[in-house]
Amino acid sequence: MPRLVEKTLLTHSATAAAITRSATARVLLTAITTLLILYLTISPPSKSTCHSLFLSFSDNATAARHLLALTRRPHVAGTAANAAAAAYVLAVLSSSSLPAYSVSYDVFLNYPIRRSLILSPFPPPLPGPILAFDLVQEIYPGDPYADVAAEVLPTFHAYASSGATAGPAAYANYGRLEDFAALRVAGVNVTGAVVLARYGEIFRGDILKNAKDAGAAAAVVFTDAKDYGGGGRGRFPEGPGMPASGVQVGTTYRAVGDPTTPGWASTSGCERWSAAEMAASGLGPGIPSLPVSARDGEAILRTIGGQVAADDWQGGEGAPLYRLGPGPGFLNLTFIGNETLATIQNVFAVIEGEEEPDRYVLLGNHRDAWTFGAVDPSSGTAALLEVAQRFGKLQKKGWRPRRTIIICNWDAEEYGLIGSTEWVEENREMLASRAVAYLNVDCAVSGPGFQAFATPQLDELLKQASKKVQDPDNSSQTLYESWIASNYSSLIGRLGGRGSDYAAFLQHVGVPSVDMIFGGVASIWGLVALRLADEEFLPFDYISYASELQRSTKIVEDDALGMPVTFAPLYKSIEELKKAATKIDNQIKALERNFLSLNWRKDPLKVRELNDRLMMAERAFTDRDGLFGREWYKHLIYGPSMHDGYGSKSFPGIDDATEKAKSLNTSDSWSFVQHEVWRVARAVTQAALVLNGKFT
Repeated sequence: MPRLVEKTLLTHSATAAAITRSATARVLLTAITTLLILYLTISPPSKSTCHSLFLSFSDNATAARHLLALTRRPHVAGTAANAAAAAYVLAVLSSSSLPAYSVSYDVFLNYPIRRSLILSPFPPPLPGPILAFDLVQEIYPGDPYADVAAEVLPTFHAYASSGATAGPAAYANYGRLEDFAALRVAGVNVTGAVVLARYGEIFRGDILKNAKDAGAAAAVVFTDAKDYGGGGRGRFPEGPGMPASGVQVGTTYRAVGDPTTPGWASTSGCERWSAAEMAASGLGPGIPSLPVSARDGEAILRTIGGQVAADDWQGGEGAPLYRLGPGPGFLNLTFIGNETLATIQNVFAVIEGEEEPDRYVLLGNHRDAWTFGAVDPSSGTAALLEVAQRFGKLQKKGWRPRRTIIICNWDAEEYGLIGSTEWVEENREMLASRAVAYLNVDCAVSGPGFQAFATPQLDELLKQASKKVQDPDNSSQTLYESWIASNYSSLIGRLGGRGSDYAAFLQHVGVPSVDMIFGGVASIWGLVALRLADEEFLPFDYISYASELQRSTKIVEDDALGMPVTFAPLYKSIEELKKAATKIDNQIKALERNFLSLNWRKDPLKVRELNDRLMMAERAFTDRDGLFGREWYKHLIYGPSMHDGYGSKSFPGIDDATEKAKSLNTSDSWSFVQHEVWRVARAVTQAALVLNGKFT
């Protein structure tokens, strides 16, 4: 073959091969592009994108519709109206494509049958005009719910003792221990009297206990206009103050959960305490009582004579002069209650985690209310449902949480956190081994501003989340900016009191917890949940926890200054905790620096092990024996005050022992304080060991 022909053929062959290669490349490129487009189309968005989407789904109109539906009728626990509210919540959760269900318990509740309160200006048989209080909260002109107002239960104290009694009226300020001590110093004997105390400083159940211990025959608790009159801004409906006929209703049981099943769940056919056993526990009030309005309280005060009360015991502008008594005003009080087992319903929805389905992030709010519950709790329930619906929308975008999210709607909270407590008691071991955190909202909206309470390892997470959420009252700033500009003495409070449904999770089991109120709650609530459910490493900060414990130790140390007690063991254990917290923090940072390392990505067990140490450290702050005399409360760092169930205390066992030792001032009593210091120190050391993740 001539060289020219050969060269031509070679050229044609090379050209054909090049064309073939080019065509193959185009086909391959097209295939890759198609696959990439397909992947981008069907692959789920990143977690951070999902979190931004969650915030963009904010819809006040949806929350408003839920609030309207939930507040159409009064819905006290155990009533048909509250069962209907439970059905509504279940339907909304189900319609959001979330697997939803309810769990029922039969629990001990009481309802008012007969009440009366009669005031005479003088004790019998002296003559005088008699005032029989109607004990009715008046309907204001234009009330849109006037047609169902008759369904509102008469005002009463839940679990108040039934009975009829009479005695001279005596004024006891806020009914605190120090108030009754002041009466004794003033020579005022309240034995056999009907004590009048104003609500607002301590839990009402503790007011009644203090009155009973002082010898009172009964108690009347009123809402003083000084505390609840609106502070010069007017009364409802013109202002935020409680109406003159408004009454603060609530429970008087000084524990949580069903009074007949202390420490175990009220399941079908379970063991129950008898009425005698409940009475012997001393957790009920032990005397009859009634709540009354500011107007009725002032009417009683006008008939009380004797010594003039101290300035800080007086009322506000326009109030009568408050005197101590007892008498000559004389009260006849009757309360008869119907005590019964009633069915309550907790409602749940579950979003199963994709990678760690056996780790749980729980969001909770209660549903029952003493009346319509527009603020407490239905604003929170409406926010909970909005959060759930946003989660449902995220799922349609392809999002799946790393860990399981459980949405909880509790019943019978107002009677004493019953729904949440019974469920926690029934599922205690599962929660103890698998719960990451519990996020509670009771009142989502009650005015401007934002408040948060938490266990300290969640502080930084709350701050970070608040920086991502717009302030609903001022679109020019974030929630964090308005939060730090607020007048609250501490940015984040602690969860020692038993004021809402976080109590069983934190104080009985030791689950890290948050409670939030006011302003933009649905967005920050859901965002905190998403961070806890989605992040590779749990966003817990135990270094700040250790610092908080050091500050708290200084407070209790100062309280026992000059006494034969050393806090050196506790300070030492806190230092161990801080070292362990720093160590695990450095371990996590090292793994995050090597995020692209194939070796690390092939070792998910290491991630799991680190997270388990973070999750379980809070459990180590609990003690199986619980607080002395209050064994249900297992947490030694945060718990309610002995003399105020709503009051939050750091190191409640140490505080209880110190207060008792101050009163007795014996070597044994101060030795017991030292024992409590050692107990807490041992618990903190256990938490340090958990964070270290190694045996001694």
